[in-house]
Amino acid sequence: MTIDPGAPPQPALLATGLRKTYGDVVVLDDVDLVVEAGEVHALLGENGAGKSTLIKVVSGVVTPDRGEVRVGGRTLAHGSPTAAMDAGVSTLYQELSPVPGLSVAENVLLGPLTPSRFGMVDRRRLNDSARRLFADMGRDMDVTQPAERLSPVGQTMTAIARALARDSRLLILDEPTAALTDAETGELFRVIERLRDRGVGVLYVSHRLEEVARIASRYTVLRNGRRVADGPMAGTTVEAVIGSMAGRPIDTLFPPHGARPALPLLHVEGITGHVVRDITLDAGAGAVLGIAGLAGSGRSELLRIMGGASRARGGSMTLGGEPYRPSSPAAAQRAGVVLVPQERRSQALLPDSVERNLDATTIGLHVRLPGVVSRRRERAFARSLWERLGIRGKGIDQDVLTLSGGNQQKVVLADFLALRPRVLLLDEPTRGVDVATRSEIYRIIREQADGGCAVVVVSSEVSEIVGLADGVVVLHRGRLAARFERHEADEATLLHACYGRVAA
Repeated sequence: MTIDPGAPPQPALLATGLRKTYGDVVVLDDVDLVVEAGEVHALLGENGAGKSTLIKVVSGVVTPDRGEVRVGGRTLAHGSPTAAMDAGVSTLYQELSPVPGLSVAENVLLGPLTPSRFGMVDRRRLNDSARRLFADMGRDMDVTQPAERLSPVGQTMTAIARALARDSRLLILDEPTAALTDAETGELFRVIERLRDRGVGVLYVSHRLEEVARIASRYTVLRNGRRVADGPMAGTTVEAVIGSMAGRPIDTLFPPHGARPALPLLHVEGITGHVVRDITLDAGAGAVLGIAGLAGSGRSELLRIMGGASRARGGSMTLGGEPYRPSSPAAAQRAGVVLVPQERRSQALLPDSVERNLDATTIGLHVRLPGVVSRRRERAFARSLWERLGIRGKGIDQDVLTLSGGNQQKVVLADFLALRPRVLLLDEPTRGVDVATRSEIYRIIREQADGGCAVVVVSSEVSEIVGLADGVVVLHRGRLAARFERHEADEATLLHACYGRVAA
């Protein structure tokens, strides 16, 4: 985008007095937000704080009950995504979806932006224009390749190139690094900085506060639909931001480690799968074992083999000293091993009420007569889980998919914990979850370990592994690269091991 130096400065975004309710629930309560041109502004808050609704209002997807949105000095018509895009608003949601069957260039210049000649697509101009956009971002991209073959960072860059093609004034990024490695995050930040320097306003939404501190110059915190804090990132602390988000100080994110020595429970010997090769480890009762590694290292496959969701090609396992080779997740659950999968929407939640989800794994407990389920028992049990895990929402009759991401994750945990596992396997248990909810999930994990459960956690966040685990194994290219006791595991050491190197 080119900024006219003679034009009076206008904020990229000026939102005033935004209010949105759904029935009796106030989602946005007179929220003001200013994003200056050439600024990266972080929008922060717990799951359910109102961030997603605010983004949708600015993008024209949701009509507010009252308030005004101005982009580059232009007042937007509410409830019109087309008007928002025409004014220069581009929104990149967490779940990117390039159009399959089209090239990268076709995705970038889709629709009216597609150059044509004599009624036909001008392929040369199409590809040249797309290459120039990527060059403006400092990237060399094969724009003729099918878009569905792109890596997560490639998909993100393609979406940003599409925003540039529209001459966007305001770029909204919703959890843009959720599926990116550290190196890919660095690539994204370099592109964001180039856009910022060209005068584009960037509204950056993320739960990763360390990233926010690196890329944003200002921040706004929402809590319960209200703006409760804002200001420059310089001079504030992560602890202060967390306190604003939670409405209370959080002295420590991670609970204290258990004091009892772990007792051997699940033993994995020489397990081999499609990616993992000859993995041997122990998960002990009363302890949290962390599994670290880069994407593609085999960490999730190993967890799926342990939880019966994938079959091993070699090796053996024992549980409590007895042979253990589950043929399915249900067989693993009957043995006391419970796998909580990474993708909660596609693998763990039913598109139904919160109650149905909380009762999903334990329906047999509520049978009053053969073939007859007691609705009273079902509802009482669901309410007890709702209260125990501190799930926030309208109630157990609410559609589970209308809960915030953090509260959906609590429903998943409650459902699987109701099985009373001996071994609990957690794959990315805090992905897409705000800091305050993470603290609650960490407390739940520690309570399970302290109660005698063997807990195994796979996480792509090294800081999470360091803070939570009593012992750590690191996978690199499918093999076990290192083992660490709790006192040996710091972030630098684990990162070196993840990349297959030994720290100096």
